[in-house]
Amino acid sequence: RMLWSFTLLFLLPPVVCKAAMRCLGTDTFPVPHEWYQSGGLIIGGIASQFYYSFFEDFFKDNPSQNLMIPKFYQHILALAFAVKVINENPNLLPNVTLGFHVYDSYYDARMTYRNTLDLLFKMHRFVPNYKCDSQKNLIAIIGGLSSDTSFHMADTLSLYKIPQLTYGSFPQKESDIDHLLSFYRMVPNEAHQYMAIISLLHHFGWKWVGLFVTDDNGGENLLQMMEPLLYQHGICSAFTRRMEKVAHFDLGGEIFNMLNKYYVDVTNDKVNAFIIYGDSLTLSWLRFLLFVRDPENKEITSFRKVWIMTTQIDFILLSYQKSWDLEPFQGAISFTIQSKELLEFNEFLQIIKPYWNPADGFLKDFWEQAFDCTFPDLIMQDTETCTGKEKLECLPGHQFEMGMTGHSYSIHNAVFVVAHALHAIYSFRSKHRALAGDKRFQLQDLQPWQLHYFLQGISFNNSAGQTMSFDEKREMGGGFDITNMITFPNKSFLQVKVGRVDPDALEGEAFIIHEDMIVWHRGFNEVIPLSLCNDHCHPGNQKKKKEGEKFCCYGCAPCSEGEISNQDGKCPKAQYPNKNKTACIEKMITFLSYEEPLGISLASVALSLFLITALVLGIFIKYRDTPIVKANNRDLTYSLLVSLLLCFLSSLLFLGEPSTVSCLLRQPTFGIIFSVAISCVLAKTITVILAFMATKPGSSMGKWIRKKMTNSIVFSCSLIQATICTAWLMTSPTFPDLDMHSSTEEIIVQCNEGPVTMFYCVLGYMGLLATASFVAAFAARKLPDNFNEAKFITFSMLLFCSVWLSFFPAYLSTSGKSMVAVEIFSILASSAGLLGCIFAPKCYIIILRPELNNREQLIRKKN
Repeated sequence: RMLWSFTLLFLLPPVVCKAAMRCLGTDTFPVPHEWYQSGGLIIGGIASQFYYSFFEDFFKDNPSQNLMIPKFYQHILALAFAVKVINENPNLLPNVTLGFHVYDSYYDARMTYRNTLDLLFKMHRFVPNYKCDSQKNLIAIIGGLSSDTSFHMADTLSLYKIPQLTYGSFPQKESDIDHLLSFYRMVPNEAHQYMAIISLLHHFGWKWVGLFVTDDNGGENLLQMMEPLLYQHGICSAFTRRMEKVAHFDLGGEIFNMLNKYYVDVTNDKVNAFIIYGDSLTLSWLRFLLFVRDPENKEITSFRKVWIMTTQIDFILLSYQKSWDLEPFQGAISFTIQSKELLEFNEFLQIIKPYWNPADGFLKDFWEQAFDCTFPDLIMQDTETCTGKEKLECLPGHQFEMGMTGHSYSIHNAVFVVAHALHAIYSFRSKHRALAGDKRFQLQDLQPWQLHYFLQGISFNNSAGQTMSFDEKREMGGGFDITNMITFPNKSFLQVKVGRVDPDALEGEAFIIHEDMIVWHRGFNEVIPLSLCNDHCHPGNQKKKKEGEKFCCYGCAPCSEGEISNQDGKCPKAQYPNKNKTACIEKMITFLSYEEPLGISLASVALSLFLITALVLGIFIKYRDTPIVKANNRDLTYSLLVSLLLCFLSSLLFLGEPSTVSCLLRQPTFGIIFSVAISCVLAKTITVILAFMATKPGSSMGKWIRKKMTNSIVFSCSLIQATICTAWLMTSPTFPDLDMHSSTEEIIVQCNEGPVTMFYCVLGYMGLLATASFVAAFAARKLPDNFNEAKFITFSMLLFCSVWLSFFPAYLSTSGKSMVAVEIFSILASSAGLLGCIFAPKCYIIILRPELNNREQLIRKKN
């Protein structure tokens, strides 16, 4: 109704100024609290000191309740102090005196609109949009504390382009108000605070937290920003409780349902960390609900909780709460606007007395409510009389602080920002007018909208040495302090700085906290509290999701293969769990090397057999003209011995770390050399059979017993194997590979041989040659010949086939270097079998029984 009247008045021509005053008569109701100090230029202010309750139907009625927040009186004193310092500085604004005019918002939108208009138009009479009395040069306005108050002010101030410098924090979405070009923020963006809260929770491992937020746009914006951040960082909200922004004592029976819900939340044993978003009255309202549930504080004081408070919250207790115990908030952690100690401000507070400035309309109510006394002109029963000798430093912290708070520091800086902008304007205009020969520029002629250009480019160091400047969003840079609350039995407390948040710092230094300085609630026994949905799983167990519950709540189940307790999923491929399954250990890289006992043994055996074979070859070369050497095709004997030499050497390709060359050579070399050896044995057997058949009368087999035939057998049989190996290398060449799965604790370096079909083709063809040799030798084993090799070849092929038949199950049942060892052993055993069975009897005769090595023995027939 009143705003509608304002709108009508805006449409009236200036000539009706006096008529408008007569129509309005007196004010709707007199505003009881204001402080005006005259000056050439006036800085306005909207503070938040009193909480009034108005009847909804009749705004003209006087407020029903008057509750003051004594602690916030420092905000007004900070403005007065800053103006005093500037006026005493001859170098800053030498030709003009600053004044100020401060009203209160009363935490009510209508009163905020009303008092904002008062700042613009009222001196002795209130006529909106007209200046009918002596003018006051309002140049800028500071306020308000809450985002609601600030935006209600901005609705009016933006129309007149009057600079508004706010000193409260704002939700991120509401702070992006680029269309309000006269809106300046003296505090950092609240988004930095969100990440700081996440960093705090992550630092202490608190993953199960409760959220108390105001039931307004600010609370909703916080939830929209915080809940995704919590999820991204593995943190869950145990509950979200929306609170009234201020106390509503008229709720009646609803208050008991409300306090029961709050009581259930704060007594949850699993949730030890609470995030509170709102303002100081919200915290006071929460404290009231807890007190009503337990008036004697028997249970409340035993709560072991960590209260995490945002920058908008100053810890206060209203007048009726002053006797309440502060123990529940012991160890609380607060994010506060950064401030610097100003010794001059402390000295300024020392002079504050009840009658020090009659123009201060806030002081009387502050003094009475802070010191619980009344002045002689208002005598009340059971109330002491204010003597004027009371001292501010005797007040507890929740009533008044002697040190400059973050919000007071922002107000102080806001006044200096305006002063430096005025100084910049004066210097700029005076210089240009001097060049043009005009008269001297007077700041009193300045219009508020002309201040914006210089505010946006302002940059100076304040008295504490801190740089003051706005960014492109008209926000003052900086960070936050992290403080820890320490309470005392005398209802006082101390805020100790334990960390800081600096968004402009280097990575790793943006969030710093000194946990050794934090004093926790006494119930935690000086141990960092836990705030988890359930206890950590024991070693060897892993989290298991509970259906229907948030991911922070989980069961515990034994870790499966490759998993550990304290991380999700399995260990990386190159790691394996330790014995307790609490951490991952790097796997060792392993292969069959020359340095381990098994590798040394196999290499020694291979070299020994190689030397023995070389000795046998030397013996046969030395006795090449003896009948026993010449009897069974001397060239085939030499070929067989050379192939056996190479067989023993080929086993060394399987030892050592696999490389590209060794992987390409090992299987084809083994397959081709063995095929040559078995082909020689097959040729020897066929030679024996043909030689016997050629001795029969009338036989024509003699023409087949020629060197060309045996060479053809060896060459053709070996060529087939060489063709198979070439096709293998061309279609799927072998290469070094890492096997991370066969062994839990090791990474096996091996040769990836591609399709096993090709490997089995090589072994199968060798088996075919060995079988043919065995069948032929078995058929010729009883031929009447004293130097008949068929019987020895039969045993050698029997041994050869036995070894390789045993190879397959052994090879398939092992892995890693054991598999390689099985193949090396099979190569050495089968080659040694050929060497021993075929050549040992001959060497015995050549060396030990030379009398048997003659032609007569060779042609002697069986009786």
